[in-house]
Amino acid sequence: MSEPGRPRILVVANQKGGVGKTTTAINLGTALAAVGESTLVIDLDPQGNASTGLGIPRSERKLTTYDVLMGEAKIADAITATRIPRLAIVPSTVDLSGAELELIDQPRRNFILKDALEEYSAHGSSPYSYVLIDCPPSLTLLTVNAMAAADAVIVPLQCEFFALEGLSQLLKTIELVKVNLNPDLDIQGIVLTMFDKRNKLSEQVEADVRDTMGDKVYRTTIPRNVRISEAPSHGLPALVYDLRCPGSQAYIKLAGELIARERVQAAA
Repeated sequence: MSEPGRPRILVVANQKGGVGKTTTAINLGTALAAVGESTLVIDLDPQGNASTGLGIPRSERKLTTYDVLMGEAKIADAITATRIPRLAIVPSTVDLSGAELELIDQPRRNFILKDALEEYSAHGSSPYSYVLIDCPPSLTLLTVNAMAAADAVIVPLQCEFFALEGLSQLLKTIELVKVNLNPDLDIQGIVLTMFDKRNKLSEQVEADVRDTMGDKVYRTTIPRNVRISEAPSHGLPALVYDLRCPGSQAYIKLAGELIARERVQAAA
C-alpha cells in the first residue's frame, strides 16, 4: 500500500487499441470521484482522448504531460480542473508523440514520470487518493514510464476472439517491467469491456479469461453501450452524460470493486 499522503498510482494499459482503455480511465476516474475519492488522471496518450473526454479543449491545454516529461513543467503546474468535483487531469496534446525520440538519450528515461510524481508528493500530502494513468495503445517508452511509476495495472480487455492472445503479450511486458524496473508492480485487475450478453462469444471469452486469470478478473463487466460511445463527443464522461445507462452503472460498480480490493491489500 502507498505511504500516507501518497496516492495509489494505477496505470490503465493495453497495447491493443479499441478495447475501451481511455473510456475506462475517464469513467473509472469519474466514478471514484463520485464516491469521494479525489482522483487525478494523467493523459499519457498523444491522441489526448482522455483530455477531450473530460471536456478540456485543446486551446486550454497550456501545460501538458509533454512539458512534464521534458522537464519544462511540474505536475502541480500542469494539473487542470475538470467540471467534475474531485477529478482533475494532466492533459495531453500531439506534442507527446515526439517525446520518445527526445528522451532516448536521457539517463533516467524510464523513470521520468516516476520522478515527477515523487517530487509532487514530496512537497506535502497529495490531495488525491488515486492517480490513473491513461497509456497509448502501444508498448512504448511512454507505457514503460507509466508502469515504472505505478503501483498496479488495470487491464481493459475487449470480449473478442484474440483477447487472450493480446493479454499474454501484455502480461509479458508487465513481468519485464517488474523484473527490471519496478519490482512492486502488480495487476490490480482485468476488466472485461464491450461485453454483449446476447453474444455467445462474449460469454466464451469471459469464461476463458476467468479460467486463465482467476480472481484477477473483476466481477464487474462493462457492457457494450451506445451512451458510453456518445459521451466523449460531448466532452463528458458517460456517468455525467447519462448516469442511469448500463455502462455508467457498471463503472460505478467497478469503482466499488476496485476500492474493496485496495482495502483488502492495505489490510494484508
